[in-house]
Amino acid sequence: MAIHYQCRHCGKHIGRLDHNGLTAEQLGFHELSAEDRQTMIEYDKQGEIHVKTICEDCHEALDRNPDYYALHSFIQ
Repeated sequence: MAIHYQCRHCGKHIGRLDHNGLTAEQLGFHELSAEDRQTMIEYDKQGEIHVKTICEDCHEALDRNPDYYALHSFIQ
């Protein structure tokens, strides 16, 4: 089972974990609300996990332009 991390704004591949047996607590998923888990975590047919997070570039853009939070997409 692999866990794939991808930016939810620009789609950039951030990383991948190939370690079997990791628990939700070890990954920090238990810290998320039920709504955030539903929005951020997807499971595919092969049992792999896809986590939507934010890359450094998009994080910096949001820090510089807080009004971008109101937009559905700020990547042109």
